[in-house]
Amino acid sequence: MKAKGTVFKYGDNVDTDVIIPARYLNDSRPESLAAHCMEDIDASFPQRVKPGDIIVANKNFGCGSSREHAPIAIKASGIACVIAETFARIFYRNAINIGLPILECPQAAQAIKAGEEVEIDFTTGKITNLSTNESYQAAPFPEFMQELMAAGGLVERTKKKLSA
Repeated sequence: MKAKGTVFKYGDNVDTDVIIPARYLNDSRPESLAAHCMEDIDASFPQRVKPGDIIVANKNFGCGSSREHAPIAIKASGIACVIAETFARIFYRNAINIGLPILECPQAAQAIKAGEEVEIDFTTGKITNLSTNESYQAAPFPEFMQELMAAGGLVERTKKKLSA
């Protein structure tokens, strides 16, 4: 499984209220959440993001509340992966549960800049900055996690297993 896209870059402590502001939580449809994703930190994000793009951030991405709306908004906006130095633990688990690939890689998070093109190989954990020809190594997803991602998350994987 691979992803390739243009980078949106953010700093430390991007919290769930910035990822999807609470004022938009009255409509939990993924496409509605995506329409307002990141708008309080990057007003043009919903208009500029394209399917396959990548978010790169520094420390503690996804801190704040435990709601699943934040990773759902990111995934529904078309983001193929979030790379950060570190993630808030509950955001990390919520992202995996809904099938949003996320990778912790401090070297990549520090070096990659907004607008650069990045390719990720989830099987090996290799992150390649195609704009600078630099590569970074994140821990690859275990096979079970790759299955979750490919299925679209825990619920979708479970549905497929139960119907088989």
